[in-house]
Amino acid sequence: MQKSIQTLRFKGVEISEKEEEGLLVAILLHDIGHGPFSHAMEEAIVNGVSHETISLLFMEHLNDEFNGSLTVAIEIFRKKYPRKFMNQLVSSQLDMDRADYLKRDSFYSGVAEGNINSERIITMLNVRNEELVVEEKGIYSVEKFLVGRRLMYWQAYLHKTSVVAEQLLIRILKRAKQLIENGQDLYASTALHFFLHNHINIENFDVTVLNNFSRLDDSDIIAAMKEWRFHKDFVLSNLCNMILDRHLLKIKFRKKPMNKVKLGIKIEEMMEVYNITDEEANYFIFSGQVKNQAYDKDTQQINILTKSNKVLDVIEASDQLNLKALSKPVIKYYLCYPKHELLRSN
Repeated sequence: MQKSIQTLRFKGVEISEKEEEGLLVAILLHDIGHGPFSHAMEEAIVNGVSHETISLLFMEHLNDEFNGSLTVAIEIFRKKYPRKFMNQLVSSQLDMDRADYLKRDSFYSGVAEGNINSERIITMLNVRNEELVVEEKGIYSVEKFLVGRRLMYWQAYLHKTSVVAEQLLIRILKRAKQLIENGQDLYASTALHFFLHNHINIENFDVTVLNNFSRLDDSDIIAAMKEWRFHKDFVLSNLCNMILDRHLLKIKFRKKPMNKVKLGIKIEEMMEVYNITDEEANYFIFSGQVKNQAYDKDTQQINILTKSNKVLDVIEASDQLNLKALSKPVIKYYLCYPKHELLRSN
Protein backbone atom coordinates (compact mmCIF):
# COMPACT_ATOMS: atom_id res chain seq x y z
CA MET A 1 0.00 0.00 0.00
CA GLN A 2 2.86 2.40 0.78
CA LYS A 3 4.33 1.72 -2.67
CA SER A 4 0.99 2.29 -4.41
CA ILE A 5 0.47 5.63 -2.63
CA GLN A 6 3.98 6.71 -3.59
CA THR A 7 3.38 5.70 -7.22
CA LEU A 8 0.05 7.53 -7.50
CA ARG A 9 1.42 10.68 -5.91
CA PHE A 10 4.35 10.66 -8.34
CA LYS A 11 1.80 10.60 -11.18
CA GLY A 12 -0.01 13.64 -9.85
CA VAL A 13 -2.83 11.98 -7.88
CA GLU A 14 -3.55 14.06 -4.79
CA ILE A 15 -3.65 12.00 -1.59
CA SER A 16 -3.72 13.89 1.69
CA GLU A 17 -1.88 12.75 4.81
CA LYS A 18 -5.23 11.91 6.41
CA GLU A 19 -6.20 9.78 3.39
CA GLU A 20 -2.80 8.08 3.43
CA GLU A 21 -3.26 7.19 7.08
CA GLY A 22 -6.77 5.92 6.32
CA LEU A 23 -5.48 3.68 3.52
CA LEU A 24 -2.68 2.24 5.63
CA VAL A 25 -4.95 1.60 8.63
CA ALA A 26 -7.65 0.03 6.41
CA ILE A 27 -5.24 -2.37 4.70
CA LEU A 28 -3.57 -3.21 8.03
CA LEU A 29 -6.84 -4.06 9.78
CA HIS A 30 -9.04 -5.34 6.93
CA ASP A 31 -8.53 -9.01 7.93
CA ILE A 32 -8.22 -8.59 11.70
CA GLY A 33 -11.58 -10.36 12.04
CA HIS A 34 -10.17 -13.72 10.92
CA GLY A 35 -10.48 -16.31 13.66
CA PRO A 36 -8.26 -19.36 14.25
CA PHE A 37 -7.45 -21.28 11.06
CA SER A 38 -8.93 -18.50 8.96
CA HIS A 39 -12.13 -19.32 7.01
CA ALA A 40 -12.64 -22.73 8.65
CA MET A 41 -13.79 -21.12 11.87
CA GLU A 42 -16.33 -18.73 10.31
CA GLU A 43 -18.88 -21.55 10.24
CA ALA A 44 -18.01 -23.04 13.60
CA ILE A 45 -17.05 -20.39 16.17
CA VAL A 46 -19.80 -17.88 15.33
CA ASN A 47 -23.07 -18.18 13.45
CA GLY A 48 -23.53 -16.21 10.25
CA VAL A 49 -20.95 -13.52 11.09
CA SER A 50 -18.28 -13.12 8.41
CA HIS A 51 -14.69 -12.14 9.16
CA GLU A 52 -15.30 -8.86 7.28
CA THR A 53 -18.09 -7.99 9.72
CA ILE A 54 -15.87 -8.84 12.70
CA SER A 55 -13.04 -6.75 11.19
CA LEU A 56 -15.44 -3.79 11.03
CA LEU A 57 -16.49 -4.34 14.65
CA PHE A 58 -12.84 -4.27 15.73
CA MET A 59 -12.20 -1.10 13.73
CA GLU A 60 -15.26 0.65 15.16
CA HIS A 61 -14.21 -0.30 18.70
CA LEU A 62 -10.69 1.03 18.05
CA ASN A 63 -12.20 4.19 16.56
CA ASP A 64 -13.99 4.89 19.82
CA GLU A 65 -10.82 4.20 21.76
CA PHE A 66 -8.72 6.52 19.56
CA ASN A 67 -11.21 9.40 19.40
CA GLY A 68 -12.43 8.91 15.84
CA SER A 69 -9.00 8.67 14.19
CA LEU A 70 -10.05 5.57 12.24
CA THR A 71 -13.09 7.22 10.64
CA VAL A 72 -11.52 7.58 7.18
CA ALA A 73 -10.13 4.02 7.32
CA ILE A 74 -13.60 2.68 8.17
CA GLU A 75 -15.21 4.61 5.30
CA ILE A 76 -12.60 3.20 2.90
CA PHE A 77 -13.05 -0.31 4.29
CA ARG A 78 -16.84 -0.07 3.92
CA LYS A 79 -16.47 1.32 0.36
CA LYS A 80 -18.24 4.49 1.47
CA TYR A 81 -15.37 6.90 0.89
CA PRO A 82 -16.17 9.26 -2.03
CA ARG A 83 -12.86 8.62 -3.80
CA LYS A 84 -13.54 5.20 -5.28
CA PHE A 85 -9.94 4.31 -6.12
CA MET A 86 -9.09 4.28 -2.41
CA ASN A 87 -11.79 1.72 -1.73
CA GLN A 88 -10.44 -0.32 -4.68
CA LEU A 89 -6.88 -0.29 -3.29
CA VAL A 90 -8.18 -2.00 -0.13
CA SER A 91 -10.84 -4.30 -1.58
CA SER A 92 -11.28 -5.07 -5.28
CA GLN A 93 -10.23 -7.67 -7.82
CA LEU A 94 -6.79 -6.06 -7.99
CA ASP A 95 -6.26 -4.78 -4.46
CA MET A 96 -3.06 -4.57 -2.44
CA ASP A 97 -4.10 -7.53 -0.31
CA ARG A 98 -4.22 -9.88 -3.30
CA ALA A 99 -1.03 -8.39 -4.73
CA ASP A 100 0.62 -9.33 -1.42
CA TYR A 101 -0.83 -12.72 -0.47
CA LEU A 102 -0.56 -14.40 -3.87
CA LYS A 103 3.18 -13.80 -3.99
CA ARG A 104 3.69 -14.60 -0.30
CA ASP A 105 1.61 -17.80 -0.38
CA SER A 106 3.38 -18.88 -3.57
CA PHE A 107 6.74 -18.57 -1.80
CA TYR A 108 5.74 -20.41 1.38
CA SER A 109 3.74 -23.15 -0.34
CA GLY A 110 6.24 -23.72 -3.16
CA VAL A 111 3.53 -23.28 -5.80
CA ALA A 112 5.54 -21.22 -8.29
CA GLU A 113 2.51 -20.32 -10.46
CA GLY A 114 1.40 -17.73 -7.90
CA ASN A 115 4.66 -15.76 -8.11
CA ILE A 116 3.11 -12.69 -9.73
CA ASN A 117 4.95 -9.46 -10.56
CA SER A 118 3.18 -7.28 -8.00
CA GLU A 119 5.89 -4.60 -8.19
CA ARG A 120 5.23 -4.12 -11.90
CA ILE A 121 1.46 -3.92 -11.35
CA ILE A 122 1.89 -1.27 -8.62
CA THR A 123 4.24 0.74 -10.84
CA MET A 124 1.57 0.75 -13.59
CA LEU A 125 -1.29 1.93 -11.34
CA ASN A 126 -3.02 5.22 -12.11
CA VAL A 127 -6.35 6.98 -11.49
CA ARG A 128 -8.94 8.17 -13.99
CA ASN A 129 -12.23 9.77 -12.90
CA GLU A 130 -11.42 8.72 -9.32
CA GLU A 131 -11.26 5.02 -10.33
CA LEU A 132 -8.22 2.78 -10.24
CA VAL A 133 -6.74 1.82 -13.61
CA VAL A 134 -3.67 -0.03 -14.84
CA GLU A 135 -1.67 1.55 -17.63
CA GLU A 136 -1.58 -0.51 -20.81
CA LYS A 137 2.10 -1.35 -20.40
CA GLY A 138 1.17 -3.40 -17.34
CA ILE A 139 -1.50 -5.54 -18.99
CA TYR A 140 0.67 -8.65 -19.24
CA SER A 141 1.39 -8.48 -15.51
CA VAL A 142 -2.36 -8.24 -14.86
CA GLU A 143 -2.95 -11.25 -17.13
CA LYS A 144 -0.36 -13.24 -15.20
CA PHE A 145 -1.96 -12.09 -11.94
CA LEU A 146 -5.35 -13.51 -13.02
CA VAL A 147 -3.86 -16.77 -14.28
CA GLY A 148 -1.76 -17.06 -11.10
CA ARG A 149 -4.87 -16.49 -8.99
CA ARG A 150 -6.74 -19.29 -10.78
CA LEU A 151 -3.82 -21.71 -10.39
CA MET A 152 -3.18 -20.83 -6.74
CA TYR A 153 -6.79 -21.63 -5.89
CA TRP A 154 -6.65 -25.07 -7.48
CA GLN A 155 -3.13 -25.91 -6.29
CA ALA A 156 -3.19 -24.35 -2.81
CA TYR A 157 -6.39 -22.81 -1.39
CA LEU A 158 -8.75 -25.39 -2.95
CA HIS A 159 -6.27 -28.26 -3.03
CA LYS A 160 -7.99 -31.45 -1.92
CA THR A 161 -5.91 -31.67 1.28
CA SER A 162 -6.82 -28.07 2.20
CA VAL A 163 -10.51 -28.70 1.53
CA VAL A 164 -10.79 -31.88 3.58
CA ALA A 165 -8.71 -30.52 6.50
CA GLU A 166 -10.92 -27.43 6.68
CA GLN A 167 -14.07 -29.56 6.64
CA LEU A 168 -12.70 -31.72 9.47
CA LEU A 169 -11.95 -28.63 11.59
CA ILE A 170 -15.48 -27.35 11.06
CA ARG A 171 -16.93 -30.72 12.07
CA ILE A 172 -14.73 -31.00 15.16
CA LEU A 173 -16.08 -27.75 16.59
CA LYS A 174 -19.61 -28.57 15.49
CA ARG A 175 -19.43 -31.88 17.36
CA ALA A 176 -17.85 -30.26 20.43
CA LYS A 177 -20.68 -27.72 20.65
CA GLN A 178 -23.24 -30.48 20.22
CA LEU A 179 -21.75 -32.54 23.05
CA ILE A 180 -21.71 -29.49 25.35
CA GLU A 181 -25.36 -28.76 24.51
CA ASN A 182 -26.09 -32.36 25.55
CA GLY A 183 -24.55 -31.72 28.97
CA GLN A 184 -21.05 -33.11 28.48
CA ASP A 185 -17.99 -31.25 29.75
CA LEU A 186 -15.03 -30.65 27.42
CA TYR A 187 -11.60 -29.20 28.02
CA ALA A 188 -11.11 -25.75 26.44
CA SER A 189 -9.18 -22.55 27.04
CA THR A 190 -11.15 -19.68 28.56
CA ALA A 191 -11.68 -17.98 25.20
CA LEU A 192 -12.67 -21.17 23.37
CA HIS A 193 -14.89 -22.23 26.30
CA PHE A 194 -16.84 -18.99 25.87
CA PHE A 195 -17.67 -19.70 22.20
CA LEU A 196 -18.42 -23.38 22.76
CA HIS A 197 -20.93 -22.57 25.49
CA ASN A 198 -22.61 -19.58 23.85
CA HIS A 199 -24.61 -19.16 20.66
CA ILE A 200 -22.99 -16.11 19.05
CA ASN A 201 -24.59 -14.24 16.15
CA ILE A 202 -24.56 -10.67 14.87
CA GLU A 203 -27.35 -9.62 17.28
CA ASN A 204 -25.36 -10.44 20.42
CA PHE A 205 -21.82 -9.74 19.13
CA ASP A 206 -21.02 -7.11 21.77
CA VAL A 207 -17.76 -5.86 23.32
CA THR A 208 -17.53 -8.91 25.61
CA VAL A 209 -17.75 -11.22 22.61
CA LEU A 210 -15.22 -9.10 20.71
CA ASN A 211 -12.73 -9.25 23.60
CA ASN A 212 -13.07 -13.03 23.84
CA PHE A 213 -12.71 -13.37 20.07
CA SER A 214 -9.49 -11.33 20.16
CA ARG A 215 -7.99 -13.88 22.58
CA LEU A 216 -8.61 -16.83 20.26
CA ASP A 217 -5.81 -18.21 18.11
CA ASP A 218 -4.73 -21.48 16.50
CA SER A 219 -3.16 -22.77 19.72
CA ASP A 220 -6.56 -22.76 21.48
CA ILE A 221 -7.92 -25.16 18.85
CA ILE A 222 -4.81 -27.36 18.71
CA ALA A 223 -4.61 -27.72 22.51
CA ALA A 224 -8.30 -28.63 22.64
CA MET A 225 -7.92 -31.27 19.92
CA LYS A 226 -4.95 -32.83 21.76
CA GLU A 227 -7.27 -33.40 24.72
CA TRP A 228 -10.41 -34.25 22.77
CA ARG A 229 -8.65 -37.05 20.89
CA PHE A 230 -8.96 -39.12 24.10
CA HIS A 231 -12.65 -38.33 24.61
CA LYS A 232 -15.05 -41.26 24.82
CA ASP A 233 -17.19 -39.84 21.99
CA PHE A 234 -16.52 -41.85 18.83
CA VAL A 235 -16.99 -38.91 16.48
CA LEU A 236 -14.97 -36.26 18.34
CA SER A 237 -12.01 -38.50 19.15
CA ASN A 238 -11.69 -39.84 15.60
CA LEU A 239 -12.01 -36.43 13.96
CA CYS A 240 -9.29 -35.03 16.22
CA ASN A 241 -7.00 -37.99 15.56
CA MET A 242 -7.43 -37.48 11.82
CA ILE A 243 -6.18 -33.90 12.02
CA LEU A 244 -3.41 -34.44 14.58
CA ASP A 245 -2.02 -37.61 12.96
CA ARG A 246 -2.68 -36.34 9.40
CA HIS A 247 -4.79 -39.40 8.61
CA LEU A 248 -7.34 -37.28 6.78
CA LEU A 249 -10.47 -38.47 5.05
CA LYS A 250 -10.16 -39.57 1.46
CA ILE A 251 -11.46 -36.90 -0.92
CA LYS A 252 -12.42 -37.28 -4.55
CA PHE A 253 -13.29 -34.44 -6.90
CA ARG A 254 -15.92 -34.94 -9.59
CA LYS A 255 -17.45 -32.85 -12.36
CA LYS A 256 -20.98 -33.79 -11.30
CA PRO A 257 -22.71 -33.89 -7.89
CA MET A 258 -22.45 -37.14 -5.96
CA ASN A 259 -25.31 -39.58 -6.49
CA LYS A 260 -27.41 -39.38 -3.30
CA VAL A 261 -28.31 -43.08 -3.43
CA LYS A 262 -24.64 -44.13 -3.56
CA LEU A 263 -23.84 -41.68 -0.79
CA GLY A 264 -26.64 -43.15 1.32
CA ILE A 265 -25.26 -46.68 0.79
CA LYS A 266 -21.80 -45.60 2.02
CA ILE A 267 -23.35 -44.01 5.10
CA GLU A 268 -25.40 -47.13 5.87
CA GLU A 269 -22.30 -49.33 5.54
CA MET A 270 -20.44 -47.16 8.04
CA MET A 271 -23.37 -47.19 10.46
CA GLU A 272 -23.37 -50.98 10.39
CA VAL A 273 -19.57 -51.43 10.71
CA TYR A 274 -19.15 -49.05 13.66
CA ASN A 275 -22.61 -49.32 15.21
CA ILE A 276 -23.21 -45.58 15.01
CA THR A 277 -26.19 -43.41 14.08
CA ASP A 278 -26.89 -41.76 10.74
CA GLU A 279 -26.04 -38.38 12.25
CA GLU A 280 -22.66 -39.65 13.48
CA ALA A 281 -21.82 -41.30 10.16
CA ASN A 282 -22.47 -38.00 8.35
CA TYR A 283 -19.48 -36.48 10.15
CA PHE A 284 -17.22 -38.86 8.20
CA ILE A 285 -19.03 -39.30 4.88
CA PHE A 286 -20.26 -36.17 3.13
CA SER A 287 -20.22 -34.29 -0.15
CA GLY A 288 -19.92 -30.64 -1.13
CA GLN A 289 -18.64 -28.28 -3.79
CA VAL A 290 -15.94 -25.67 -4.38
CA LYS A 291 -15.95 -22.78 -6.85
CA ASN A 292 -13.05 -21.06 -8.57
CA GLN A 293 -13.52 -17.80 -10.46
CA ALA A 294 -10.35 -15.80 -11.05
CA TYR A 295 -12.14 -12.74 -12.43
CA ASP A 296 -15.73 -11.62 -11.92
CA LYS A 297 -16.43 -8.92 -14.50
CA ASP A 298 -19.96 -8.36 -13.20
CA THR A 299 -18.85 -7.56 -9.65
CA GLN A 300 -16.04 -5.09 -10.30
CA GLN A 301 -13.86 -4.62 -13.33
CA ILE A 302 -10.10 -4.36 -13.67
CA ASN A 303 -9.71 -1.36 -15.96
CA ILE A 304 -6.86 -0.82 -18.40
CA LEU A 305 -5.85 2.68 -19.47
CA THR A 306 -4.84 2.48 -23.15
CA LYS A 307 -2.25 4.67 -24.84
CA SER A 308 -5.10 6.54 -26.54
CA ASN A 309 -6.44 7.42 -23.05
CA LYS A 310 -9.42 5.03 -23.25
CA VAL A 311 -10.46 2.94 -20.28
CA LEU A 312 -11.28 -0.68 -21.15
CA ASP A 313 -12.07 -3.79 -19.15
CA VAL A 314 -9.04 -6.08 -19.05
CA ILE A 315 -10.86 -8.74 -21.11
CA GLU A 316 -11.56 -6.26 -23.90
CA ALA A 317 -8.04 -4.84 -23.79
CA SER A 318 -6.26 -8.19 -23.68
CA ASP A 319 -5.19 -10.26 -26.67
CA GLN A 320 -5.27 -13.39 -24.53
CA LEU A 321 -8.37 -15.45 -25.29
CA ASN A 322 -8.06 -17.44 -22.06
CA LEU A 323 -9.02 -14.40 -19.95
CA LYS A 324 -12.65 -14.88 -20.96
CA ALA A 325 -12.46 -18.43 -19.66
CA LEU A 326 -11.02 -17.15 -16.36
CA SER A 327 -14.14 -15.03 -15.86
CA LYS A 328 -16.38 -18.10 -15.88
CA PRO A 329 -16.85 -19.89 -12.57
CA VAL A 330 -15.65 -23.50 -12.43
CA ILE A 331 -17.43 -25.73 -9.92
CA LYS A 332 -16.03 -29.03 -8.69
CA TYR A 333 -17.94 -31.47 -6.49
CA TYR A 334 -16.26 -33.58 -3.85
CA LEU A 335 -16.93 -36.68 -1.79
CA CYS A 336 -15.19 -37.34 1.54
CA TYR A 337 -15.05 -40.71 3.30
CA PRO A 338 -12.66 -42.63 5.63
CA LYS A 339 -9.64 -44.27 4.00
CA HIS A 340 -8.41 -45.90 7.23
CA GLU A 341 -10.19 -47.99 9.81
CA LEU A 342 -11.40 -45.69 12.57
CA LEU A 343 -10.55 -46.06 16.23
CA ARG A 344 -13.24 -47.58 18.39
CA SER A 345 -14.76 -45.44 21.12
CA ASN A 346 -12.69 -45.54 24.34
